[in-house]
Amino acid sequence: MNDSIETLKEGRKGRQRKAQRTGCAVEVTLSVIGGVWKPVILFHLLQGKLRFNELCKRTSSATPRMMTLQLRELESDGIISRTVYAEVPPRVEYELTETGRSLEPILLTMRDWGSRYQSQ
Repeated sequence: MNDSIETLKEGRKGRQRKAQRTGCAVEVTLSVIGGVWKPVILFHLLQGKLRFNELCKRTSSATPRMMTLQLRELESDGIISRTVYAEVPPRVEYELTETGRSLEPILLTMRDWGSRYQSQ
């Protein structure tokens, strides 16, 4: 195993996830929030708790399977929390943890940069 990789246990189904914890700080950050959909998911969760279908509507290009995988990884890394309510039909909500909330300035800066880039 690479010395710069720490294996984290994913809570719900006992899957293993490898999140980089040492090395270049940018690599560490990207190992947690990198990819096409994770920053988008996190940006939408800045507004508060959202259900799975609400997240899917806001990221219409992502497939439900991709959303599920990204949400599981973010949950495993402690960036979001998942709450399941004992209702029929089942209700599941996602929200940022304190660690996830600490990404707000980064996500807002990414939004601002994207807006400027779009207008060029």
